[in-house]
Amino acid sequence: MGKYKVSVLSDRHEITIHELDLREPEGKEVLVKIDSSAICTLEQRVYEGIRKLYPFAGGHEASGTVEKVGKKVKTVKPGDKVVIRTLNTCGECHYCRSGNENQCVVSYQASIHEGLRGPGGIAEHMMIDAKNVYKMADDVDLEYAALTEPLACCIHSVNNAHIELGEDVVVMGVGIMGAFHIQLSKLRGARVIACEIDEKRMEVAKKMGADIVLNSTNMEDVKAKVNELTENRGADVVFCTVPSTKVAEDCIHLTGKLGRVIMYTSFHPDNPVPISVNHVHSSEMIITGAVSPRNKDFQTAARLISNKVINLEGLITATVPMMDIEEAYKKALDPGAYRVIIKCDPAVNDYSQSKQQVKTKEMIAS
Repeated sequence: MGKYKVSVLSDRHEITIHELDLREPEGKEVLVKIDSSAICTLEQRVYEGIRKLYPFAGGHEASGTVEKVGKKVKTVKPGDKVVIRTLNTCGECHYCRSGNENQCVVSYQASIHEGLRGPGGIAEHMMIDAKNVYKMADDVDLEYAALTEPLACCIHSVNNAHIELGEDVVVMGVGIMGAFHIQLSKLRGARVIACEIDEKRMEVAKKMGADIVLNSTNMEDVKAKVNELTENRGADVVFCTVPSTKVAEDCIHLTGKLGRVIMYTSFHPDNPVPISVNHVHSSEMIITGAVSPRNKDFQTAARLISNKVINLEGLITATVPMMDIEEAYKKALDPGAYRVIIKCDPAVNDYSQSKQQVKTKEMIAS
């Protein structure tokens, strides 16, 4: 069938392009030609050497077009636009069988491409089981479709918060995840208070529908304002989307009686946070987390993007061809960046002009 290319992080700040053999899909397999793949925090941390998973084929936010399907595939056909759920689950452990597959005991141990670990979405093609392929609308922009996975994560977070009509929600941080939390909370009927220190992101918060936008440089001022807005009750729900344990502590202090605090982001470094257990006891607040989406969350995200319910304008900082992927990582690491999209289609990549070394399967084996 020919060959296809995969971007691989072989060491800290070291990227190679591996060339592997294509094959025909069998059974319930779907061969997807990848159009767009977004760089997430996971890929950034491997690139920076914070997580040493080498060799690592990154990319778990991928979209493309179905090229071929196995004989047992019924849900998609060649030509369909799709997004791919790369979070692997065993389907057999306690968590999978209880409907909490995002907590699967083998999650994140994917190996999509032969001889490589990682979700593998930064590639020209992916061979995926049909159950992990989600059909999108025919007119969807595939760059926007690549944002399905992060949106699904935020849907899981908002579901964990159990927002009710008319409640006051604080979203701490207006990166792409904060932007999604703002929109989803508005869809749940909440009044949304967005907190951010960057002026440009404060403007993004307004565009996403935040009712009130506060500069959170001084958290004492923020707490006073939230109390003023809520008649000294505090917020009903607070989402922490900033990877700072100090900010996480502030989020707890913004939450009122019966409130829910969602630690959405992962924290590096993972410093302890002081908590008054008596306050938790007497207020009946709930402090919980949100990690990865369930299948239902992913399906919901695919429908919201297909139906153009979510505003994605301005949430893609740059679009870079895969042959220039080092530039893409540098752009993604900019603190002001939202998502950086890698264009994987061979039609937009000329590897003879690329800085990245191309390794064939034979070279890799030797």
